[in-house]
Amino acid sequence: MVKSIIMKKVIYIIFISLLVFVLLKGCIKKDPGFDTFVTNFDVRPLNVIEYNMQEPENKTINGVDYLVARGDTGKFGGDIITSTIGEGPKTFNPFNSNDATSTTLTSIMYDGLLYTDPYTGVVRPRLAKSVQILPDKKTYIIQLRKGLKWSDGREITADDAYYTYNTIIFGGFGDTSARDSMYVEGKLPEVELIDKYTLKFTTPKPFAPFLRNLTLPVAPKHIFKIATDKGKDYFRTFHSTNINPESLVTSGPFKLKEYIPAQRLIYVRNPNYYIIDKNGDKLPYLDRYLVLIVGDLNNDIIKFEAGEIDTTTIPGSMVARYRENEKHSNYTLYNLGPTTNTSFIVFNLNPRKNKTNNKYYVDPVKSSWFNDKNFREAIDYAIDRQNLVLNVLSGIGEPLFTAEGIPSIFLNEEIAKGHKRDIEKAKELLKQSGFYLKNNILYDKKGNKVEFELLTNAGNTQREATGVSIKEDLSELGITVNFKPIEFNSLVNRLSNTLDWEAIIIALTGNPLEPHSGYNVWNHNGALHLFNQRSDNDVKSTDKILDFEYELDKIFDSAALELDFEKRKQLYDKYQQIVDEYNPVIYLYSPLNIVAISNKFKNVSPTPLGGVIHNIEEIYIDE
Repeated sequence: MVKSIIMKKVIYIIFISLLVFVLLKGCIKKDPGFDTFVTNFDVRPLNVIEYNMQEPENKTINGVDYLVARGDTGKFGGDIITSTIGEGPKTFNPFNSNDATSTTLTSIMYDGLLYTDPYTGVVRPRLAKSVQILPDKKTYIIQLRKGLKWSDGREITADDAYYTYNTIIFGGFGDTSARDSMYVEGKLPEVELIDKYTLKFTTPKPFAPFLRNLTLPVAPKHIFKIATDKGKDYFRTFHSTNINPESLVTSGPFKLKEYIPAQRLIYVRNPNYYIIDKNGDKLPYLDRYLVLIVGDLNNDIIKFEAGEIDTTTIPGSMVARYRENEKHSNYTLYNLGPTTNTSFIVFNLNPRKNKTNNKYYVDPVKSSWFNDKNFREAIDYAIDRQNLVLNVLSGIGEPLFTAEGIPSIFLNEEIAKGHKRDIEKAKELLKQSGFYLKNNILYDKKGNKVEFELLTNAGNTQREATGVSIKEDLSELGITVNFKPIEFNSLVNRLSNTLDWEAIIIALTGNPLEPHSGYNVWNHNGALHLFNQRSDNDVKSTDKILDFEYELDKIFDSAALELDFEKRKQLYDKYQQIVDEYNPVIYLYSPLNIVAISNKFKNVSPTPLGGVIHNIEEIYIDE
């Protein structure tokens, strides 16, 4: 009986692997369809990427349970230089990170029990050697690899993972998004330390997204316990960017050697890393991984063309030139399909007061506009998405209308079709709510001029161009938009801490395989519930959730407990319908992810899920 259950599980995993592989490969083989856009250049199809479907292999050598890399055997030595837009990381603590830059720059240093296979989307063991799911579908037995070491030489054990989940994550230290997404009917999973290398997790009910929650980074207990013992306030400052980089203890392929604010980060190979090549040699091949901090996208391109960085994302406006120059240059372009990022404009619907100063987060007059469904729908119809795609993305992308990104296997295809811009409909919607035009200026029914501030992060030229375009679009409704790009860390602070903003253009990175990763965005208490965010400093007498928020809560809770894909799909279709109807977030566009990387690097296997250097430990130089 047990053998039968295990065989069914294996067959199920293989089936899902193939299904996801077919879906993803289909997406990447499909040419982006440049001919469907009105462009002034001719672009031939980009390279088709063939995936390596070889199963990962485990190998035990002298009592150490290694993971064998799937790439070809390479050469040791050399550097890879990449870049990051903006001001650099806000923290080196992966549990405090709530921005993409910090998350990316810490993820290279910390591995999780499991990881999402960038080729297939299947969850596979990483620090763990095996995962057993018991027949009750609620109990997970995790066996860690034996003999693994932290970068300081201490052994990695199940106690580190137990501490990570039981104390840091379930205890609510740092950013609580990961913890919040694991609640099942108000209860968190239980975690039990079985022995030195074994953990048991038990969820209150069968919980479809649970395995992906085990991809979170594992912390070295002997380092982090000092911080958790001192409390949550201290933990928020732990491993700040002021730390001596060489004191960081890590499990990933690289460890931080140097950080110079606003200039660069230098990582060096972790000699204790547990992935080996087919000859049994420890990876990574590269000696160093350098990240240059560049101010904006233009500087990024300049540095790539000057040979100062080895890989970059190509803006739509430059794809034609790069494609033409590719045959005479030392780089290769890859088309990874639509990004998983969802770019959007969001209004602050927060009607509350901050109890520390008894002041409203948003001017009540403006809050009344933002909370008007007709107002938000009018904005939705007034935005010229086709113009954004043509002029901001240079035709290398497509309009976005859904809360799920275009690559999502849960995409609501009907909603994704969207609608044409209709300025007259937008005007009619405003009229229904009592707004009126006078001398081409829009006023509300009480005679207040409609004017608001629109923010985005400075240095991101796409978002800056988007803001200018939206400002012009809304001027046709008589709305005055004060568009203001600001420094990224200041923007994040206003979004997540002070909550004093009116409208923002930003993007979130989605998971095309698991909508529940957006739980903290859509649950009314979620840390990234941007459009109506609650704070501990709110005056609770005004804390009323909106009807559609309540519906979204129910959908996400129900979908997480549903194990049947088609039934989950129906629920997530419904959530996309609600977002489309109420427009708490107004989606804009989805660029194609076009990346370039120097030809001197081998074992490069870009994928939509992993990007261009997801397998950095097995990338090597062959000049």
